[in-house]
Amino acid sequence: MTGIVLAVLIGLVAGLRTMTAPAAIAWAASLGWLSLEGSWLAFLGYRYTPFILTALALAEFVTDQLPATPSRTVPMQFAARLVSGALCGGAIGVGSGQPLAGSLAGAVGAVIGTLGGARARAGMAASFGSDRPAALVEDGAAIVAAALVVSAL
Repeated sequence: MTGIVLAVLIGLVAGLRTMTAPAAIAWAASLGWLSLEGSWLAFLGYRYTPFILTALALAEFVTDQLPATPSRTVPMQFAARLVSGALCGGAIGVGSGQPLAGSLAGAVGAVIGTLGGARARAGMAASFGSDRPAALVEDGAAIVAAALVVSAL
């Protein structure tokens, strides 16, 4: 049951920031906190994968604040978050012997994180009078949540 809860939570992270969740999972796998050996997700634990995914996550933090960046709820952005959540939830599921349940839980978490994150950010932006502080709070929440999830593996 703990694996499913963690899969939902990493899905929530993917809903907030698409690439933060896979970067965190890749670090967990490469550090030996999450065993993906023998699964099709083993590539997440390869030597360079965490660095590549971390670079992509950092780029996402920057591009998220650009005015031309589309909403996370448009089909392409939403789909990317679903795939990220399902992939990362599946990785946690592999570690707990329930890859399909983990993928489904991660996808559910991604839906919740995407829709809830958009609503929360809009509310914070209205309170702050600007989107940038809200984006930074959301960045921090995604990083802290991802770190807590992988530390619980």
